[in-house]
Amino acid sequence: MKKAPIIVGKVGKRGNRGGESSGNSCCRCLYLNRPARRHVDVVPRHHLSLMGLIQNLLLRFTLFYLSLPLPKDSQANVPSATNTAGDATDVVFEIFDWIRIYSDGSVERLVGTDVVPPSFDLATGVVSKDAVIDSSIGLSARLYLPVNATAAGIKLPILIYFHGGAFCIESPFSPTFHPHLNNLSSLGPLLAVSVNYSLAPEHPLPAAYEDSWAALQWVLSRADPWLASRGDFRRLYIAGDSAGANICHNLAMRAGEEGLVAIKGMALAHPFFTGKEPVGSELEYVKFQEGIDRIWHFVCPSTTGLDDQRANPVSETAPSLAALGCERVLVAVAGNDVLWSRGWLYYEKLRSSGWLGNAEIIDTPDAEHDFHVFHPETEKAAALTKSLAAFFATNSSTALTKISSFFKALDPEFSLV
Repeated sequence: MKKAPIIVGKVGKRGNRGGESSGNSCCRCLYLNRPARRHVDVVPRHHLSLMGLIQNLLLRFTLFYLSLPLPKDSQANVPSATNTAGDATDVVFEIFDWIRIYSDGSVERLVGTDVVPPSFDLATGVVSKDAVIDSSIGLSARLYLPVNATAAGIKLPILIYFHGGAFCIESPFSPTFHPHLNNLSSLGPLLAVSVNYSLAPEHPLPAAYEDSWAALQWVLSRADPWLASRGDFRRLYIAGDSAGANICHNLAMRAGEEGLVAIKGMALAHPFFTGKEPVGSELEYVKFQEGIDRIWHFVCPSTTGLDDQRANPVSETAPSLAALGCERVLVAVAGNDVLWSRGWLYYEKLRSSGWLGNAEIIDTPDAEHDFHVFHPETEKAAALTKSLAAFFATNSSTALTKISSFFKALDPEFSLV
């Protein structure tokens, strides 16, 4: 894992973000103090069979590929900004232990700055790479492709993913979100595009919303060879956790408003929604609600308040959810999450809005915000991640059958499990 320096940038106009690391984390500071993920390299032992020979050749090629220098546009090669916040500057604004703004305008991120390079993940059989979406604003993404599915030559569902982090920290390249996308891509199987969207305060909202639209258009253009040759555009999904789920909702609403019929479904995990009047579980956490208010105004200075339709999609001034531009929606909530009630409210309002699609909800009791991302080793996390992958891979049983048949023809003992 590459340890990046603390990120310090300047608040200013939106431009090239080549020197920044993106980030996100859950909206409860307790879960930012998560233990470092252990990395274990496990090389499977193969039988002396044709299947083992193929896998060994593939592994040798992958290791050779990883020994080559990363392309110049790879986010893992982008140097972080230097720390320009000296002793003479004063902290003028701070959100928990995540991010600080100094009197000279510099921004210091205290979490979410570690990055890992794209690679072939032995545990999941997924290969990843970085791609530039729009170099003029530094918009990029990390793509994930399961090797078994590639060898079988079948088309895969496409997932466009937006990470969490209160719109101001984390990135697709972090040691938290990179493994999560490996898991989703493998379990689908699916072709995933994890978007490195703009972060506040250097690029306040609606910059991230604009980036999500640009990312969707880039995917639909089939600009990347993986998308052009392996993606099934009839099964294009969008998903995100926390702030990323908020971005997904706003992206689907824009798609509906502009008549873009391209998004098959959307999954919102512990979505970052709020409102002026507390509801349900929020009534017990007044201080947390005050924190949400500070965060929202920090990342979106142009907001009209907590009932802004981008933050509260069920407010009286928000457009009807009946205009949501997708056919299927899955909402995931966690019992111990302060945002639990907001997730349920969104689900109920969507079902009663007149929207013609199909909505589902997964409620995990006695679980925290973004538990499936921060603690993937737990049974509850594994169950939710599998449910998300199954949602994206619906109607892909034919693809799974083709993959299995392809490899069983080479080795009768092969199994996808």
